[in-house]
Amino acid sequence: MTQDHMTAAKTSVASAPGGGRGRAVAILIRDAGLAAALVLGASLETRPALAVPAFAIQTSQPCATCHVGAFGPQLTPQGRDFKLHGYVNSDSQDHGLPLAWVTQTSFTHTEAQRPGGAAPGFRANDNIALDSVAGYYAGKITPEVGGFIKFRYNPVRQQAQLGSVDIRDVREGELFGKDALWGLTVNNSPTVQDPWNSTPWWGFPYVRSSLAPTPVAAPLVNGGLGQRVAGAGFYMLWNDLLYLEGDGYKGLDSESLRTVGQMPINGSDRTTAFLPYARLAVIRDWQSHHVEVGAFALSADVIPGRNQTFGVKTSKTDTALDATYQYITDPTRVTSDRLSAHATYIHETATMGPSPAQTLTHELLEHTLDTTRFDISYSFAATVTPSIQYFRTTATTDIRYWGTPNGSPNSNGMIFEVAYVPWGKPDAQFPNVNVRLTAQYVSYFTFNGTASNAHNNNNFFFGFQTAFAF
Repeated sequence: MTQDHMTAAKTSVASAPGGGRGRAVAILIRDAGLAAALVLGASLETRPALAVPAFAIQTSQPCATCHVGAFGPQLTPQGRDFKLHGYVNSDSQDHGLPLAWVTQTSFTHTEAQRPGGAAPGFRANDNIALDSVAGYYAGKITPEVGGFIKFRYNPVRQQAQLGSVDIRDVREGELFGKDALWGLTVNNSPTVQDPWNSTPWWGFPYVRSSLAPTPVAAPLVNGGLGQRVAGAGFYMLWNDLLYLEGDGYKGLDSESLRTVGQMPINGSDRTTAFLPYARLAVIRDWQSHHVEVGAFALSADVIPGRNQTFGVKTSKTDTALDATYQYITDPTRVTSDRLSAHATYIHETATMGPSPAQTLTHELLEHTLDTTRFDISYSFAATVTPSIQYFRTTATTDIRYWGTPNGSPNSNGMIFEVAYVPWGKPDAQFPNVNVRLTAQYVSYFTFNGTASNAHNNNNFFFGFQTAFAF
C-alpha cells in the first residue's frame, strides 16, 4: 500500500476520544464553563478562509485529509467528522501548544478607478496589500474540549481583532438504538460552527479582496453579526442521518466591541439583545458520495449599521435552505479528484416600528431580501481547484433604506476562480507549511439596482496565502 493510500485508510480523524461513550450530559455543561470564558468577545473580519496546520500536526494527517484542495476551509467527510467531534482527536503524541500562523497578501484590479482610493492609504486601482496576519489556537484545550480561536491583525484597517471562535465539548452514545453524537459549542458568529460549506460563514468564495466594491445588501446571517455576538448551543448527530442544532446569542455592548477590535461600532448591524439560531440537516453518505439537505434560521432585533434606519430598531428574521453534494473519485486516496457543489437560499424579512424618523422620511416599515447562491468546484489531485459561482440578490425597493440611486439593491453575477496548492499532501516536502495561490474574477451583471456600468465593479483578485505551525 502506498503512503497516500495508508493515510486515507487511517480512521483516527473521524474518531472521538476514547472513554467518552455514554457520559452524562452534565459533564458537557461543566466543561462548557471553560469554553464560555474563552469566547468573551467578538470582532468583524472580512472573510475567514484559511487552513490551520496545527490541526494537521495534532492528527499526523496532511491538510488534504480534511480539506478539499488541501487548503481550508472547504471540508471533506473526514474534516466534517473532526469538527463535529470537537477538534480533539489526535495521534496521542505531545506536540505542544497547537499554534499556527497565517498570512494573506493580494493584488486587486477593478475595471474602473475608485475615486478617493480603494481604502484609506490605497490607490484608486491596482493595489497590492498585506490583508491579514493571524495567529490561531487550533486543537485540544483539555483532553475533552477543543477549539478554534483566531487573533488577527488587519493591515488594511490597521486594526487588531479577535476573530472567529468555536469551542466544543462532545460525547458519543446511543439514542433509540442508533449511534448518536452530541455536543456543546461556544462561538461568536452564527454558522461559524457549521460543518457544511453551504452556510454563509464558510461558504464560497473562501477568499476575496478587501479592496474591491461589493453590493450594499446582504442578509443578517451572512456575517452581519460576525464577531459582534457571543453565544452557546447544543447539537446532535443521530445515526449519521439527522443533524439538529440550537444556539442562543447575546449581542455585545459598545465597550466589549471596542475591546475586541470591532470598530467602527456602527459599521455593521449591532444589538445587545438575545437572538436564537436553529439548524436542521439530513445527510446521507455512500462510498464516493455525500449529500446534505438542510435549513437554518436566525432572528434578532438590531440597529442596522451605517445609519441605515436613522438608529431605529429593526426586527430581522432570516430563514434559509441549503444543500451540499460531494463526489470522491477514489475514497481510499486523500489526493483523489473531488467534485463539490453547494446551494444556498436565504429569505430575510426586516420590520421597523413606527417612529418620528420614519414619519419624516416616509421610509417603508417592512422590507424583504432574497439571496441565492450556487457554486461548483472540481479539485484535481488536491492541487488545482477551479470553481465557479452564480449569485443573485433581490429586495424591496426603497431609496431611503438602501441608499442606492434608484432605491434597489438588486445585484447578480458570477465568480470564476482557480486555486493552486503545491503542498499539504502526503510526503509533502514541508509538512508544517502550506501555501495557496488564488486567481479570481468577479463579474457583475447588475450592481446595486442597475445593469448600467455594473461592469465597472468587476474585479480581478490574486491572493497568496501562507499557513505554518511550529
